[in-house]
Amino acid sequence: MDAPPSNTARLRAEIDSLHTVLDEIGAYVFTKDLQGRYTYVNRLAQQLFGAPLDQILGRDDRDFFDMDKSHEIHVNDAEVMVEGHHVAREEMNFIKATGEKRIYWTVKKPLRDASGAIIGMCGISADITERKALEAKLEEQNRLLSAVLGNVDAYIYMKDRQRNYRYVNQKTADLFGLPSDQFIGRRDSEVLAPALADALWELDRAVFEKGVTQAAEETIPRDNGQVRHYWSVKVPFTLADGTDALIGFSTDITELHELKERFLRESITDALTGLASRRFFFEAAKKSLARARRDGVPVGFLIVDVDNFKQINDMHGHPVGDRVLVHVGALLKASMRDGDIVARLGGDEFAALFTNISAEQAKALAERLRAAIANDELTLPNTQSVRITSSLGLAFDAGNHASVDELYVAADKLLLSAKRLGRDRLQFDGA
Repeated sequence: MDAPPSNTARLRAEIDSLHTVLDEIGAYVFTKDLQGRYTYVNRLAQQLFGAPLDQILGRDDRDFFDMDKSHEIHVNDAEVMVEGHHVAREEMNFIKATGEKRIYWTVKKPLRDASGAIIGMCGISADITERKALEAKLEEQNRLLSAVLGNVDAYIYMKDRQRNYRYVNQKTADLFGLPSDQFIGRRDSEVLAPALADALWELDRAVFEKGVTQAAEETIPRDNGQVRHYWSVKVPFTLADGTDALIGFSTDITELHELKERFLRESITDALTGLASRRFFFEAAKKSLARARRDGVPVGFLIVDVDNFKQINDMHGHPVGDRVLVHVGALLKASMRDGDIVARLGGDEFAALFTNISAEQAKALAERLRAAIANDELTLPNTQSVRITSSLGLAFDAGNHASVDELYVAADKLLLSAKRLGRDRLQFDGA
């Protein structure tokens, strides 16, 4: 039988095992005496210093580091070996041979003898240089992203499927008058008026249900009574933990919306009188005539022209002429029934289309309008007044259902006849 190993052999085996562990630990392990001389370094530290163990032992940090820049080594060592503290912190070292800067997470503790007196220190340092560089790069990217998101002229936000905000940029927070941190982790209905939150959720819901980008106009009423319009694009996004979310980008298009609405109004409304425009009148008249044909009801087409309008402009000026047109337009609108279409065709010419009316009713309506214009003088700011008269042509279709253009031509001929006969009169075919 083999003899059991001696205590010395066992001790040497244990030391060898410990060295193996320290060499493979993936960190720099070392010990120093009170004079700062190395008494042990593991293999990784030897590689860092570029020397074998026997050329490192007994030497201090001045041989391996640029101590003018690596002053944190002295500070930390003194705190351990003089004050007896345990140190765990970042330490920046500059390698003397290469001038390279390395950053370590270093843990240093005092070594004591049997009596408790400090005889040196032991330390373990993990190289975190690459991690710190990555953190710095991420921090730089985050600052860049924050700068962009904070200054871009758009409202940017992130919400999850449970309607919780995950992010809002400062512009979004300012829009609703709340600090941005009051949005994070809270439901939209907790930070916004419930009705508004529900309205905004409609487009959000489509993102989660369809899983594709959604874009639409959204309207937000403000506390001051104003209404703002936004063009919103909402993109599906999956967070790192698998949570479904969306990223929203909303741009204020209120001015564009109002411009579009103004153009629409101007396309269907006469800017001076507020009546329908010529284009809208004829489009609406065609639809009204089609319904009249379907229902078998008669149609009346009335044209009204202000008498001697050029003389009014020449005598009183165009601003007074404009007031005359507005005045006549108001009388025309007041004389018509609900559902009748009234318009300014251009210049001093007005028109009206009415359906489901008898010839006698149409004639009486037109005559009342003529009388209202003739009997209602327009008072000017200088206390002068302008007497206005008009000529009218009324084409009536009891069942033939002529086209709008044919009715217009017929009414225009009657209008010319009224002018030839002396003005301030209605000409009516009664057919």
